[in-house]
Amino acid sequence: MAPISTQWTRLIRFVAAETAQIHIGQPVDPRLDVGLAAWNKQTIRAYEISGSAFDPASHVTSNILTVEKLLSPLSREEMKVVRCLGLNYSDHAAETKMAKPAAPILFYKPLASMIGPNAPIFIPKVAQPVEEHLSDYEVELTIVIGKAAKDVSEADALDYVLGYTGANDVSFRKHQLTTSQWGFSKGFDNTTPLGPVLVSHSAIPNPQEIPLTCTLNGQVLQDGNTNDQIFNVRQTVSFLSQGTTLEPGSVILTGTPKGVGFARKPAIVLKNGDDCRVWLGHGIGTLINPVVEEGHHQAKL
Repeated sequence: MAPISTQWTRLIRFVAAETAQIHIGQPVDPRLDVGLAAWNKQTIRAYEISGSAFDPASHVTSNILTVEKLLSPLSREEMKVVRCLGLNYSDHAAETKMAKPAAPILFYKPLASMIGPNAPIFIPKVAQPVEEHLSDYEVELTIVIGKAAKDVSEADALDYVLGYTGANDVSFRKHQLTTSQWGFSKGFDNTTPLGPVLVSHSAIPNPQEIPLTCTLNGQVLQDGNTNDQIFNVRQTVSFLSQGTTLEPGSVILTGTPKGVGFARKPAIVLKNGDDCRVWLGHGIGTLINPVVEEGHHQAKL
């Protein structure tokens, strides 16, 4: 099967200043870190894209719009299922003193957990105090499936990928380590940032050479590369499609490199007022989110 073809290479979703409506578009400046620019309130202009992210007939128009508010590249309504891999980097397995898995470790996230750039990561009371519950960050390369995939081979797996974006798989380790099922500890409302840019698969021909970092309050805590993944993107898409249809709009978080907070001595936790930034190369850019604890004063945006 032929790879997915798109007329766009970098897609953003936003509220336009000119219309006060939600649009998708391609940044006019191909080198702009859109997430960082949005956080710094810099002017962002984009060529409007006619159609949807999943429509093969979508095209980049000459109409230029100004970004008033940057949103996640996909709405919750466009996301079908959010699948996530755990323990998928060799260095992360080593720092947690866990054996490399023989097969991908899969868990799911509710759509209500997904948020966009600049939106607060909301730590609920059930995960407080944070020093006890070990609220944690995880930078992750994220796959977006563009056409139905079932029983696909590793050789053909990338043909079903629409593009790649970033995510922060915020986790609460006390809940996570209490059971063998991770869905509860990683699925609280408004805790998983996604974005800022969806880069087409054609612009990232090799997803196993993408650098990715996480910076908390100005300190770089994770600095990895997708070449350290235990199960690469081809293997992941193929494995998850066996006997299971991955629908267009399926989102797959692919794991995190070493440097997570709970593995450090002393542990580093996300807390009210923190500034958490994950960055991925190859045009994806910086995803910035403040941290808010329920019952505390709101962090300044």
